[in-house]
Parts: sequence; C-alpha cells; structure tokens
Amino acid sequence: MHGQHDRPSMVQVGTIIWLSSELMFFAALFAAYFTIRSVSPELWPQNTQHLNVPFALTNTIILVLSSVTCQMGVFKAENGKVGRSGSVFNPATWGLREWFILTYIMGAIFIAGQATEYATLIQEGITIPSSAYGTMFYLTTGFHGIHVTGGLIAFLLVLGRTYVARRFTYEQAVSAIVVSYYWHFVDVVWIGLFASIYIIK
Repeated sequence: MHGQHDRPSMVQVGTIIWLSSELMFFAALFAAYFTIRSVSPELWPQNTQHLNVPFALTNTIILVLSSVTCQMGVFKAENGKVGRSGSVFNPATWGLREWFILTYIMGAIFIAGQATEYATLIQEGITIPSSAYGTMFYLTTGFHGIHVTGGLIAFLLVLGRTYVARRFTYEQAVSAIVVSYYWHFVDVVWIGLFASIYIIK
C-alpha cells in the first residue's frame, strides 16, 4: 500500500524530535526525584510502606500490554486494514480500529487505577504538601498520567478520522504510526517510574 513512500514522513521525524525533548523533561523529573531522596532518605521508608505494589504492578502490566495492542493496530494500518473482516471475538480478523479501541480501553483502565491509588494514598495522609516524598510522587506520576491522557485523546482523534474519511489514506496510516511512537514512549517512561518508585523503595 505504501511502497511508494520509502522516506520517513516529516511528521514522523518531527514526532521523534519532540519525543526527545520530552525525554529530557522526564530525565529532569527522575533527577529531581533521586536528588530529593538522597537529601531526605528518612522520608522514603515512612511513605513507601503505604504503596500497594501488587496493584501498581497489575496496572503496569495493563499499560505494557497496551503497547502490544497498539503495535498490532499499526501493523494493520500499514497493511491498509481499517476495520475487522470477521467476528469481533476473533482478533485475527481485527483491523486498526479494533486494536486501537482495545488500547484506548487499557489506557483508560491504567488512568482509573492511578486515580484509585491517589485516592487511597490521600486518605492515608500522603499528599503533595505533606512532605517532599508526596510532592515528588505526585509530580512524577502525575505528569506521566497527563501524558497518558494525551495519548488517549490522540487515539480518539485517529479513530475519529477513520470513521469520517471515505477511504483509508497514507496520511492516516502515518497518524497511527506517530501515535504509536508516543504511546510506546509513555510506556517505557512508566516502566522507569515503576522501578524507581515501587521497586527501589
């Protein structure tokens, strides 16, 4: 379908450059987290005991698996397959839409899980003004949550275009690929955050 487009799209190149700047932003957050942890080490044992690691791990697995479903959607987009050709219960026949809808649902579950965790921690007295730990916990995970929400909006835009357009175009395929770059990025960042916050306690 896209054999004539051998060179990368400027949109793809621009997205990669933008994600590089986002990487620097999160690198600064990681640096701030570990710097504050080094100067206030006593805060971490007091607060990390309230973290529900199994719950966070489950939420993490859901987000990581959503990267797989997202990439499946990209493969379908590259082949020009927009919608399913068989039963909705047969993933082998799914197109871009079905895989991206599933990815959206999994991402929404992750955000709901994060909101649930926030509510629990706030009830236990861990808030932004409560301590430097609380500030850094909500700052790092909160900014990541905002990025995930941005990705969910992007999925809706890509899906909306597939329903509005009369035919699936190369530009729509590029949009799906670009969104996948972003989604894989936020997944990788979360793996780093999960390791830093929940494992290296």
